[in-house]
Amino acid sequence: QVQLVESGGGLVQAGGSLKLSCAASGRAFSNYAMGWFRQAPGKEREFVATITWRGEPYYTDSVKGRFTISRDNAKNTVYLQMNSLKPEDTAVYYCAKAAVSGSILRLSGYDSWGQGTQVTVSS
Repeated sequence: QVQLVESGGGLVQAGGSLKLSCAASGRAFSNYAMGWFRQAPGKEREFVATITWRGEPYYTDSVKGRFTISRDNAKNTVYLQMNSLKPEDTAVYYCAKAAVSGSILRLSGYDSWGQGTQVTVSS
């Protein structure tokens, strides 16, 4: 069972930046896609970004050009650099490990989740 621990959340003003980290335990980290999701109060959890085991990134439209996902397989860590933050980016951010099968653009494509880290963007 993979354990995922997020860090790096916090309070930032609109236009600011934050970098989230997700450290994974266990072996074979480099074999899996890793994703970031977020959940705002009263809303469903939604896809933000994912990176394949080859390092190919995919983003939801609302964060393209502002967020960058990356991974360091030597450190078993995936990152989410968030720039030009907006109040609508406020949410709990979760990292997740992709399952063996399923779409990496959907929640159902992931089988391990972190506990989440709060990101609050003030206007």
